[in-house]
Amino acid sequence: MAKLVPLYSGSSGNCTFAGSGGRGVLIDVGKSCKQTLLAMDAAGIPPEGIGAIFITHEHIDHVRGLSVLARKLQVPVYLSEGTRRALQQGGLADERVQLHTINGPVQVFDMQLTPFHSPHDSAECIGFRIGWENGKTAAVATDLGFVSEEVRMALEGCGCVMLESNYDVRMLEAGPYPYYLKQRIKGDKGHLSNDGCAETLRQLVRGGTMRFVLAHLSRENNLPELAGMTARCALQDEGLKERVDFVVAVANRNEPTAPVVF
Repeated sequence: MAKLVPLYSGSSGNCTFAGSGGRGVLIDVGKSCKQTLLAMDAAGIPPEGIGAIFITHEHIDHVRGLSVLARKLQVPVYLSEGTRRALQQGGLADERVQLHTINGPVQVFDMQLTPFHSPHDSAECIGFRIGWENGKTAAVATDLGFVSEEVRMALEGCGCVMLESNYDVRMLEAGPYPYYLKQRIKGDKGHLSNDGCAETLRQLVRGGTMRFVLAHLSRENNLPELAGMTARCALQDEGLKERVDFVVAVANRNEPTAPVVF
């Protein structure tokens, strides 16, 4: 069976395991190598089962532990050309790490990962649509100011979608962030709000997606309960029943979330 396991998710660090049968890949390594290995151990994911690391973009909450972990696991790293250049220019890419520019589908074990561009204020942010040989599909999109047509098409029809639900608009507007930062977060290359995420879930569930993981929640401008409630209410407004027509999980910030199996 295919599964997604958010090992940790939020503005302080992001890492997700995607795989089956104890083998798979990591998407992003936003905390230290030690913290990531501890999270993998807690989730029952053996280090020798990791076949590759995929990176969405160069922001530190996605690459903090990349170089050390990639060297320790001795696995290739796949990322966009823009992200590769940004890491190298910022001194965040160890020369001993195998960096591979991803231009199309990449096969790892029984999975094929296909990148899609995500609108975010980084060099070249991407998300991933994942297909297993048994026909299961999932997608991971954790940093995006809005759901573009390219993103929408990549998410459509997946059995499981992990989507950013970064902030609550009211909390952000009433919070302590300076005006320019609030505008950046709300912009087309910022982050997706709870409301924006919920509206996307409405569209996806009509296409057959039943399992959702809300990811990359802001520590300052969101609450797990609020993100979950916003998403569930939007789906219930469609006349759908939780655990019958859909399942919504909220990824934990500092520890593994229960695996989403499909």
